[in-house]
Amino acid sequence: MTKTTRIFVVLIALQGFGFSGCQTMAEKAKERKAREDASRRAAMAARTSPYGMGSITGTPGRNPDVYIPRGNVSGASVSYSKVNIREPYVAMTFDDGPHPVQTPRLLNILAERNIKATFYVVGSNVRSHPEILRRMINEGHEIGNHTRTHAYLNKLPDSQVRAELSSCHSSILAATGIPPKTMRPPYGAITSRQKSWIYGEFKYPSILWSVDPRDWQRPGSGVVADRIVSGTTNGAIILAHDIHKPTIDAMERALDRLLAKGFRFVTVTQLLELERRGNLQTGAQAQ
Repeated sequence: MTKTTRIFVVLIALQGFGFSGCQTMAEKAKERKAREDASRRAAMAARTSPYGMGSITGTPGRNPDVYIPRGNVSGASVSYSKVNIREPYVAMTFDDGPHPVQTPRLLNILAERNIKATFYVVGSNVRSHPEILRRMINEGHEIGNHTRTHAYLNKLPDSQVRAELSSCHSSILAATGIPPKTMRPPYGAITSRQKSWIYGEFKYPSILWSVDPRDWQRPGSGVVADRIVSGTTNGAIILAHDIHKPTIDAMERALDRLLAKGFRFVTVTQLLELERRGNLQTGAQAQ
């Protein structure tokens, strides 16, 4: 074997043990740095993405744990838009979901603040995304009936109203194992007579609202947040929709400002339980 051949064999052996030339080592270092940079960018994106676990701009306020029984609506009025209580308890409610993107975003925001909300869901969406309802229940939220197709109930005969509510009730029960305790008429469109027979047949109080930011008109997330904060008083039932991105964009700002003002969030049936305890100024405000 010649001297040149021996040198060539030694170089091949060294490469086999990972001792490559200077250029190859530099390339490997460059690749390693690129992977590390990509990993850091991915981590930052997960923290700042609207689909991640929320904002990193600051620590949000925390809603305290409130030990009020839920689900007891016996003796309730047939309809509520708010409850007139002395303490600063309010119910945050969201209509028309679940939405496959916006509702999980919202759930992340609520979880960061320990806020329990009430979701009035549409039956057709429940069947498409039952896993989101299971997450709602697992995280302590409440689910209410918002009909199967988001129909104007005041334009329907009783048989169709019954079918709308029964179908949504069954979908919620199938997804979560927990029946809804309240209902909200889409658009708030319901007659006094309908409220009475629905309560008699389903034991659902009809839940309306006292704060409406008109987010469905898409006035901008800042306007939605301002309207929620300015309109909220003790015992308020706040309406919003978890199907609109600008609404979810407004939620961190609105919720943090309400927490800073001393408001405490409960579910709708918890708010009704406060009425049942007689913790009122002038009784429930019905519509």
